[in-house]
Amino acid sequence: MVLTSIWQEGWIWALLGIGLAIAELLLPGFFLLGFAIGALIVAALTWVGLLGASLPLLVLIFAVTSLLAWVGLRKAFPRRAGQVKIWDRDINED
Repeated sequence: MVLTSIWQEGWIWALLGIGLAIAELLLPGFFLLGFAIGALIVAALTWVGLLGASLPLLVLIFAVTSLLAWVGLRKAFPRRAGQVKIWDRDINED
């Protein structure tokens, strides 16, 4: 019987990803969704069998995929700091 670390199990990473996604809904801001996506990617790679490595390698892959997901989300949904809508016509004046 081969004893594996709990971090090599895909369901642990899936639980972490779901927990982070739920925390993203409950907390203000936009910073946990990249981590949730990273954890779900590691879970998928572990379930497929591409990752069966040690904990440092899993954490490294989690960090890199989380960073890439966060950067991708920032590119897809940019901040609109200082953007104000100026109304030049009132719809009730017609």
